[in-house]
Amino acid sequence: MHTQSSITLLYTSDIHGNAMPILYGTNEEAPIGLAKYATIVKQIRQQEENLIVVDNGDLIQGTPLMTHYVKKHQHHENPMIGIMNRIGIDAAVVGNHEFNFGEKILTDAVNQSSFPWVSANILDKETKEPKFGPPYIIKTMKNGIKVAIVGVTTHFIPNWEAPAHIRGIQFQDAFTTLEGWVKKIRDVEDPDVLIASYHGGFERDLETGEPTEPFTGENQAYQMCEQIKGIDVLLTGHQHRQLNDMLHDILILQPGNNGQVYGEVHIDLEKKNGKWKIIEKRGTLHTFENTESNTDIIDYMQEMEASTQQWLDQPIGSIEGDMTITSPFDARVKKHPFIQFIQDVQMAESGVDISVTSLLNNASTGFKPVVTMRDIVSNYMYPNTLVVLELTGEAIKAALEKSAEYFTVLDNKLAVNPSYIDPKPQHYNYDMWEGINYTIHASNPVGSRVTAVTYHDKPLDHSKTYQVVLNNYRASGGGNYDMFKNKPVIQEIQKDTVELIRAYFEKHKTVQATVKDNFRVIV
Repeated sequence: MHTQSSITLLYTSDIHGNAMPILYGTNEEAPIGLAKYATIVKQIRQQEENLIVVDNGDLIQGTPLMTHYVKKHQHHENPMIGIMNRIGIDAAVVGNHEFNFGEKILTDAVNQSSFPWVSANILDKETKEPKFGPPYIIKTMKNGIKVAIVGVTTHFIPNWEAPAHIRGIQFQDAFTTLEGWVKKIRDVEDPDVLIASYHGGFERDLETGEPTEPFTGENQAYQMCEQIKGIDVLLTGHQHRQLNDMLHDILILQPGNNGQVYGEVHIDLEKKNGKWKIIEKRGTLHTFENTESNTDIIDYMQEMEASTQQWLDQPIGSIEGDMTITSPFDARVKKHPFIQFIQDVQMAESGVDISVTSLLNNASTGFKPVVTMRDIVSNYMYPNTLVVLELTGEAIKAALEKSAEYFTVLDNKLAVNPSYIDPKPQHYNYDMWEGINYTIHASNPVGSRVTAVTYHDKPLDHSKTYQVVLNNYRASGGGNYDMFKNKPVIQEIQKDTVELIRAYFEKHKTVQATVKDNFRVIV
């Protein structure tokens, strides 16, 4: 006798603090966020008896709402956790940005969750056991179908995160950990469906198998599909891509970022000789167009949202002159007053005269004449801290060459190297330097594009050391800046940059929009 049944899985990834259907930079309404997702889950729960709901990480960081929560309201329930509890998710995976606010915020979030956090490869250094919850969970559906969900997280986190935030934690290789657990789960639990939820992405092109990035271990999803036997569905994230495909007979999805899209998996099964077998699996990505926000979630968020809005509207300082960004590309080719301002903040705080920063996002608009907290957090959206490294002239030159890879020449005009746009936009990995003078020749071969590097009007000495201030992500080698890894740390400034900018305006109520023209990018 044959019996047919099905299960549905909904999942989110890289929500990055987007609870509400608004863009905080402008306060415009947008079809995004968990308040809308809650409506969808509620509807589908009424239609589908066998429903699983999962979050794949990078949940609690990324919006002014969450920055404000951490600064002013952390004695209350974490709003992202409160919402996921109300949605009724079955499991969450730890993302790399979960660590950004430090150990207490993450531990509190896990303790407040009415669902388990699964991340098989993030271990307690002492006990060697998974730190935040079980490595996997088993869900037995009403129709008797047994589903295993195993979670792993990119183990590249120590390359980005402040050491104090990950103390006592061991990050095992995500691929080898998943391989081991999939085999164990198949042997011990014998599930009908095995779903792997991986906060990480793809290191190769899905069609051609060609590498799309250096094999650092940050992203291993292609290798997982190619080499691990026994996975039915691989949920991915981290890269902020929208993917829905089959790879080596594994259904793979990735639902973008910032709560713009959610993933749906539908699996049809048939019971033969007392055992459920998958007969079809398909994925869909959905937007939140024409979806109403869930009123319970909006009510729950009301107080926190009002407090956030009040904080965002506080005027902090003023600008004389023009510090607005009309073209992000132009702001990278030629020194822009906004970039000059960030460099000035970093140098004032650190007391050193060489500084590195980047324009973090192509949505950055710079500062208008009156600067509010909203302007600060919408232009500087990461909770970075600052580090002063001791670098040789040789390391500085290598870093300048790495930054110079951002450019290419098309039809005798400067353009952005396509690898910084696709598969994932990485404009933040182009750095601009202050305190040294240099020229980038974009048409020269990679590795020999930077010339005329001087410090205090003298050629940069390759064997001499210099003190340089930069953010903690870059100082740890983030963005494949390997020349910064394991370099002597002279100073760590443990206040995040948003705070430093606010404090700078407190000291200098009015800031002049000026530039020191210290670099050129030419064809």
